[in-house]
Amino acid sequence: MQVLALSYAGGVTVDARDTSRVRPPARRVVVAAVTTDPLDVRAHADAVADSGAGAVVTFAGVVRDHDGGRGVTRIEYVGHPTAEQVLATVVADVVSRSEAEAVAVSHRVGELQIGDAALVVAVSGVHRAEAFATASLLVDEVKEHLPVWKRQVFTDGTDEWVACP
Repeated sequence: MQVLALSYAGGVTVDARDTSRVRPPARRVVVAAVTTDPLDVRAHADAVADSGAGAVVTFAGVVRDHDGGRGVTRIEYVGHPTAEQVLATVVADVVSRSEAEAVAVSHRVGELQIGDAALVVAVSGVHRAEAFATASLLVDEVKEHLPVWKRQVFTDGTDEWVACP
């Protein structure tokens, strides 16, 4: 019987006895994309499907209608020309340190409306803890390292750039 120590982004460690795994984690990156196309959470989940996975976790970061007490009408994301290469590097790094079977990550650029998905992450894993931990870490690392900047347009007609160097 193998004992695994599962580490979470928040520093919590849980010991789990894994008697179900019949092979090492595949750690496949099936999607790492920066695109102007609308993002589909279901398509990302389908992309990471794996017969050995007991969990598929998805995350969608969506455009909300407010920020800092002000109404937002839309946002625009602008990416550096290296954004997709940086995303691929970040995703590969996180996956190499995970127990994931497969991951799919996409970030949208261009003009987005309220409710549109800006970031989609899907992770399959043998167990839910592995999938949740990997998905959480992916979101954090992408937000920290991806050279994509956001312009928010407010209901009063003003705008503001966020996380722009």
